Amino acid sequence: MADGFLPERAVPFPSVPEDIDPAPRSRREPAAADDADLPAVVVGDGFGNVAAVEGVARTARDYARGARATNTNRAYAADWRAFTGWCGKTGVAPLPASPQAVGLYLAALAAGAGRRAGVSVATIERRLSGLLWNFRQRGQDLDRADPHIREVLAGIRRRHGHPPVQKEPVLGDDILRMIETLGRDLRGLRDRAILLIGFAGGLRRSEIVGLDLGAEETTEGTGWVEFLAGGALLHVKGKTGWRDVEIGRGSNDLTCPVAALELWIKFGRIEHGPVFRRVSRDGRRALVERLNDRHVARLVQRTAAAAGLRGDLPEGERRARFGGHSLRAGLATSAEAEERHVQRQLGHASAEMTRRYQRRRDRFRVNLTKAAGL
Repeated sequence: MADGFLPERAVPFPSVPEDIDPAPRSRREPAAADDADLPAVVVGDGFGNVAAVEGVARTARDYARGARATNTNRAYAADWRAFTGWCGKTGVAPLPASPQAVGLYLAALAAGAGRRAGVSVATIERRLSGLLWNFRQRGQDLDRADPHIREVLAGIRRRHGHPPVQKEPVLGDDILRMIETLGRDLRGLRDRAILLIGFAGGLRRSEIVGLDLGAEETTEGTGWVEFLAGGALLHVKGKTGWRDVEIGRGSNDLTCPVAALELWIKFGRIEHGPVFRRVSRDGRRALVERLNDRHVARLVQRTAAAAGLRGDLPEGERRARFGGHSLRAGLATSAEAEERHVQRQLGHASAEMTRRYQRRRDRFRVNLTKAAGL
């Protein structure tokens, strides 16, 4: 391992860079829900320094934006644009907040239009949450329990509701096959570290790309890495708050998540800021820009297909079966450990949520029918 990145093996791998997002920046990073202004500060005569107050207001806005994850900001902004776009087409006024208008909008989402199918119940409920937040930022408090909203949503759930579609888990042997499809260049080093760290840590894709090398190195970072003798300790801020994710060293450097991460950091010359970042088109250097979390989903889908996972399915269906959550579900499914340890690693608030991720667990290990004497 003196001159090259990793020992060469006779394994074919894709050479097309997957981390170059063709979407323009304006589409990739929309502003957060119109960044609704904070209340204006009225400064009277002799009341301090106007510039200082404006500076504090800017700081307050930054804190307010930071109260939500970047993906949440992006989703809420998209929710408002979609709603106002529908209002423009139908002649409905978006403001003031109207439960009747929102009820009609939810019905339109469920029904679809023309050849466009309706969106899922889960998406409708998420968009409703985004709309309610947007209304509140504009001083318009809307009650989701209003009959015009509650009854329409109940009808949508009854007619279109179905169990959530879960991503296929990738297990330990699957991960080994997937990393073998990667190149031995800088981009391959990075993607190998993403797959191994994401799997061993049971991380969400946003938690993977949100890692910084050290604490508080960037404003958008959602965690950092601490290397210890026995492995790596990831301090991660997820949906349920901060948690420490312990990733021990493996028995083989070629498959060890910690070794893969150290190797990427070394050859990527990462000294500060985002751990996982874009690679130049020539594949020779790591850039400053943090990877988008969509890269993780595309990476899992691409390597799972290249490794031949679920080769019994058509290509389109097989691609839809895998995503960023496949890593998280894979750890929960394959880890031979007590459930409480898996729950802690994944940061779940309840054991029931952890069981949802255990795709192939023995559901009838505890048989209450027999226990009751039947």
